[in-house]
Amino acid sequence: MMGLEELKKNGVLIDSIDWSMTPEEAVRLYLEWGNNWSRGYSMVRTKDDETHYFVLNTWEHSPLIYFIKRDYEGAVELAKIDFPEEVMNEKKYDMPLSNGVYAVDGELRDWLKKELDVV
Repeated sequence: MMGLEELKKNGVLIDSIDWSMTPEEAVRLYLEWGNNWSRGYSMVRTKDDETHYFVLNTWEHSPLIYFIKRDYEGAVELAKIDFPEEVMNEKKYDMPLSNGVYAVDGELRDWLKKELDVV
């Protein structure tokens, strides 16, 4: 599994990131495809459709960011990134209180975009 530094070197993967994809939407699109309307997303039409997105996993002692590839067969964790101390220390990011898997948004998404040099 890659870390942040390896991901930074993979322009193809960086270009494929869907910054608005959430874990819930990915499950709805890829595990329930054909049963739902799009809500603004392109519908999954073939087994070749896939998406790449980040999630925040708070099940561990320290929160982790995972970069996920999801298609109709399932999800693969491509990269694991430690939660950045500078985001947590600034108290700008509202860390979920419950254990779970969450969308990467707000200050955390901004930090990732800066690290990956995405405008």
